[in-house]
Amino acid sequence: MPKQGFAFHAHLHSGHLLEEHLRSRLTGLGISPRQARVLDAMDRMGPVSQVALARAFNLTAASMSTMSSRLIEAGLIDKVRNPDSTRGNLLTLSARGCDALGKVYEAWADMDRLMDALLGQPKAHQLAALTRELRDALGGQPPGPPVD
Repeated sequence: MPKQGFAFHAHLHSGHLLEEHLRSRLTGLGISPRQARVLDAMDRMGPVSQVALARAFNLTAASMSTMSSRLIEAGLIDKVRNPDSTRGNLLTLSARGCDALGKVYEAWADMDRLMDALLGQPKAHQLAALTRELRDALGGQPPGPPVD
C-alpha cells in the first residue's frame, strides 16, 4: 500500500498532543485526564453505581473497579451504601474530589483558551461543534445529563 496522508492520523495525533498537554496541567492534582472525566461524570450523575459508571464510559466492570479503587485511595471519591439496595454500593464525590473537580474545570477552561489562541475562537468553536457531531454520529454521548 502506498504511503499517503490520512486525515485520521491528524485527528489521532492532535488528540494525543492535547491529552498530554492536559496531563501536564493536571500533574499537580495527581489526576489523569481519564480520572478527571470520571469525576466530572460523577458530579453530573450524582451517587452512582460502579456498574452504571462503567456503562456510561463503555468500560468493563473490572476497568471501572480499578479506576474507582484508585480514586477512593486518593480520597477523591467515597463508597457508600445504596439506600435502595442491601447489597449494592454507590460512589460519590468526596469533599476533596469536589475541590479537585473545580481545579479540573479550570484546567479544561485553560485548554479551551489554548485552542482559541492557536486556532482563533471561530475555528476553535467550529472544531468543538464538529467534534461533538462526530462523537454523536459514532454513538457516543457524555455520561450523565447533557451539558454541551
